[in-house]
Amino acid sequence: MTIGTELLLGQTLDSNGAVLGRALAEIGVRVTRRTTVADDPAAIAATVGEALARTGAVLTTGGLGPTSDDVTKQTIAAHFQAPLHFEDTVWQQICERFRLLGRDPVPANRGQAEVPLGATVLPNPWGTAPGLWLEGAPGLAIMLPGVPGEMVRLLQAEVLPRLTRRSGTGAPIRSLTVRTTSIAESALGERIRPLEAALRPLSVAYIPSLDGVDVRLTSWRLPSREADALLEAAARRVETELSGFAYARDDGDLAAVVLEGMAAERRVLAVAESCTGGLVAARLTAVPGSSRAFLGGLVCYGDRQKTELAGVAASLIAQHGAVSEPVAAALAEGVRARTGADAAVGVTGVAGPAGGTEQTPVGTVWLAWSVGDRARTRLVRLPGTRGEVRARAAQLALHGLLQLMDRGARP
Repeated sequence: MTIGTELLLGQTLDSNGAVLGRALAEIGVRVTRRTTVADDPAAIAATVGEALARTGAVLTTGGLGPTSDDVTKQTIAAHFQAPLHFEDTVWQQICERFRLLGRDPVPANRGQAEVPLGATVLPNPWGTAPGLWLEGAPGLAIMLPGVPGEMVRLLQAEVLPRLTRRSGTGAPIRSLTVRTTSIAESALGERIRPLEAALRPLSVAYIPSLDGVDVRLTSWRLPSREADALLEAAARRVETELSGFAYARDDGDLAAVVLEGMAAERRVLAVAESCTGGLVAARLTAVPGSSRAFLGGLVCYGDRQKTELAGVAASLIAQHGAVSEPVAAALAEGVRARTGADAAVGVTGVAGPAGGTEQTPVGTVWLAWSVGDRARTRLVRLPGTRGEVRARAAQLALHGLLQLMDRGARP
């Protein structure tokens, strides 16, 4: 449960929830619900009460500071009927923290040394708000500060060891993700759905994004070796079924896969981009060691630049338009010829929100690839905002390169 009006207003992103979910899964603790509430005693009390009634345990972040909107501790203490009392030891720790920072505490900081009766203080040498571990008739409440750096350190140092000893499962919740691209979520689901029964006891989830659809396989508290074996076998079945679309696992990046394949085939790559404005090159150069296989690229946004930089014939643009198959192919071949690369991609399109026509509406993108003696072009109509069209086009440009390489799209 993350607490803070700023989270609901969208002024601060809730990174704590994601960190907690991953960390708890690794020790076999299953999170059944994540909730964000305002700095409001009634909202906090209702949500904590519901969580404890449902599962018997709740972990909160935020609302432990010295200001008037920090009401988490007081609210939860009241729910547990655990009166607050001043802890001199905690106050000394807070004063020492201020001393190290070269500052003096103010009277409001004394409230941070108030502890619910029966609670265990979780020392916080990284900040002024200690964490709290409170058990009683309602269940278990773990309270951590909302500052991400402090929360993570307290979680690792104080909370996870206690939860591990408490649960004693030794069986983490493990996940393995197969990353796919260039296939719609509905089409992917149709291909995987017949396998789902055979993949049990693993669960299957589909996670769409601008890059494509991730297929997440999860083992729920099986012994580690059994879980790893099941996940590996399941991932292989999914990759076989999605051959040509599956390109990596877990956090694998398509640009890194492309560069690895290029290096393995002793090829060097160049790009010529119009509507993507350098996004393909940016994806490639974000990978450490990309210079092994990436020579560089051209951003040919205007028609004149397409002609002068990439050698696209002005007659092609005049006859077919800048967003056309011949121009995309000429961009790929032109940058390949001018850089000496033996693989290239050309991208031209209408990213919007203006500039579209009836024949070439916003979202129209032509891509062309040239790898060795193989060449290919593709027309796509991409949905979304200007940024989404450009991001999807860059991903498609990279995937087309992978498909034309000797290794294909095998992960």
